[in-house]
Amino acid sequence: MLLVTTEYISGADTQMLGLVKGSTIQTVNVIRDMGASLKTLVGGELKKYTEMMDEARRIATERMMFEAQALGADAIIGVRYATSAVMQSAAEIMAYGTAVRFVNRTN
Repeated sequence: MLLVTTEYISGADTQMLGLVKGSTIQTVNVIRDMGASLKTLVGGELKKYTEMMDEARRIATERMMFEAQALGADAIIGVRYATSAVMQSAAEIMAYGTAVRFVNRTN
């Protein structure tokens, strides 16, 4: 499935099928969270949080694509990601866009 952040796919005629989205809420375990708290004292990347967010984006994207496939979509245009803190050390990631099907225009 083709995913693009643009509002159209250059050279393609598409039929809009509707909004699709996928989301997940992820957290790290308590021991890693305590380690991350200590890391804030010295600075640097919080690698476990980076990994957690990468995994959350992957899951949200897969869920969005699953919704699009159920509609018979060939692509998702206008793909966006949003995140919010749900509680300390937990974040929601949402992926959303517009599912489209490629169509042939006859003149």
